[in-house]
Amino acid sequence: MRRELLDILACPIDKYNKLELYELSYSNEIDEGVLYCPQCSRFYPIINSIPILLPDNLRNRNNELVFLKRWKDKLPEKIINKSKPWHI
Repeated sequence: MRRELLDILACPIDKYNKLELYELSYSNEIDEGVLYCPQCSRFYPIINSIPILLPDNLRNRNNELVFLKRWKDKLPEKIINKSKPWHI
């Protein structure tokens, strides 16, 4: 994902457009990371440079929990322990 996208992305749940970005792996663009909506406390993973901005009912819980466990040492507590729709 390119950083410039952050200026146009919004949370699909509440449409809040000031998402927080947590970069986990990057080369020329962000390969792995998390977008976090501080308004509704939802996180959205960035996997293979693609931000997964889906409503809760279309998200893959198992894949996202594996993602959180893999990056738990590099993500803030609010994402690991308190985020929606699920957390570790």
